[in-house]
Amino acid sequence: MIRARNLHCGYGGHEVLRGVDLHLAAGEFAALLGPNGSGKTTLLLALAGLLPPLSGGVELAGRDISGLSARERALLVSCVPQGAAAPAGYSVQELVRMGRYAHTGFLGGYGPQDDDAAQAALADAHCLDLAERQAAELSGGEFQRVLLARALCQGRRALLLDEATSALDLARRVEAFDLLARQHKAGSTVFAAAHDLNLAALYCPRLVFLKAGRIVLDGPTSDVFTEANLKDIYDTDLRVAPHPVTGAPQAHLVPGAHAHASLLR
Repeated sequence: MIRARNLHCGYGGHEVLRGVDLHLAAGEFAALLGPNGSGKTTLLLALAGLLPPLSGGVELAGRDISGLSARERALLVSCVPQGAAAPAGYSVQELVRMGRYAHTGFLGGYGPQDDDAAQAALADAHCLDLAERQAAELSGGEFQRVLLARALCQGRRALLLDEATSALDLARRVEAFDLLARQHKAGSTVFAAAHDLNLAALYCPRLVFLKAGRIVLDGPTSDVFTEANLKDIYDTDLRVAPHPVTGAPQAHLVPGAHAHASLLR
C-alpha cells in the first residue's frame, strides 16, 4: 500500500531522513517510534506527499506519489497531523465534512452522502456532542479527536497519524487506539507515530523505530520490544515485562537511571 525507497528528506538543506526503506502492506497496523528529532513527522509528511524528497521516492498503491494530484492522494491516504491549529469560523461539523473534498464533484458541493459520512465519522470518534460547537473553542484534546474524525470522513484506505493521541487523557487514548484497531480489522492500513511505547506495544503488531533519520528496528512487536533494543534506542535504562491482562511487552522506566549513566561516563 505504501512504500518508501532510499528516501532522503529534509528542510532548508538540512537532511533529516537518510536512506529510509519502508513497506507497509495493505491492512497493516504499525507504530512509528523513536526519540525526539528522529524524523517521525518528516517521514509521515513524505509518505503523505506533503514533503518532496531530496532523493529516493514514495509509492502509494503502486503509483509514484510525485505523479499523483492532491485529490488522488487524498483518496488513498488520510492524515492526522501534529500540532494543527483550529481554524476560526467553522463548526466541528463543517470541519469534519471538509474531509470529503476529494469525493466531491467538479463544483465542490457537499451532498447528503457527505453529510452522512461526517455524522458517521463523528460518531466513531466520539465527537457527536461537539458537532455544533466552534472548532476554535475546543480544548486541545477535543480538537485532536475532531481531526481524527475528519481523517475518517476523508477515507479509510490508509491512515497516517502523527502523535494523534498526545493531547488526550488516558481513557481517550485507549478509546482512540480501540478505534484504530477497529479500522485495521476492517481492512485499513494504519501507521501511527507515537511516543507512548506501551500503548503502541499493546495495539500494534508491528513496530518501526527511527533514530537519527534511519530505521534501526522494524519487526513484530514481540521480537523488537526488548530491554536491550529500547535501551540502545532511547539511551536510558528500563525494564520490559508482560502486560498483566494481554501479555504484551511493556516498558518500565528506572528512576534516576539517566543521571547514574551520566556519572559513569
